[in-house]
Amino acid sequence: MNLLVLALAPIVIIVTYIYYKDKYEKEPKLLLVYNFLLGAFVSIFITTLFYIIFDYALPLDSASVLQQFVKAFLVVGFTEEFSKYVIIRYFAQTNPAFNEPFDGIVYAVMVSMGFAATENIFYVLEGGLNSALLRAFTAVPAHATFGILMGYFMGKAKFSKKSIKLNLTGLLLAIIFHGSYDFFLFINFVPGVWVGAFISLAIGLLLARKAIKTHQENSYFK
Repeated sequence: MNLLVLALAPIVIIVTYIYYKDKYEKEPKLLLVYNFLLGAFVSIFITTLFYIIFDYALPLDSASVLQQFVKAFLVVGFTEEFSKYVIIRYFAQTNPAFNEPFDGIVYAVMVSMGFAATENIFYVLEGGLNSALLRAFTAVPAHATFGILMGYFMGKAKFSKKSIKLNLTGLLLAIIFHGSYDFFLFINFVPGVWVGAFISLAIGLLLARKAIKTHQENSYFK
């Protein structure tokens, strides 16, 4: 099967799933596409710039647990989630179509899946079938999970007087779960510690499911 199809298949499944979870007031399809494309290109561009800066200013030892902690949470977690946050905050959240809390989840997932699509294509074309299958059940759902957790709070923020606090809470939560997931994978030189990545992802998925249900139940259009 074509590797490009395999790379994009889990993206399409997640995007479709979230679109149909938006039960009561669908978002404009063209706006969803714009958010996806901004995630695929602009967020990736921002992330690449940050990575270049960090590689130059903060060289890290791959054998150091502490330095891999810094890499997981600051270099990767912060950089990638912040690059998505910028798009959600200044493009999606300011749009009039963003008119209920659930929309935070929808647009955050679209941006995250755009980012994941570009990233996944590179990894799968390089790593082949095994990489495609592994990432379909790990990295891609992880990006969606981080997006849902961030979007949950950004959806609340749009309609709250505490918008700054809620927006940053969403960003911080996404960074924490992203960093936790990557940290346990980065220190794979410690036997068995990789299990922590999947425990972290499982907790994130449970919280993401609860976030979706909560915003559905509280929809303004129900």
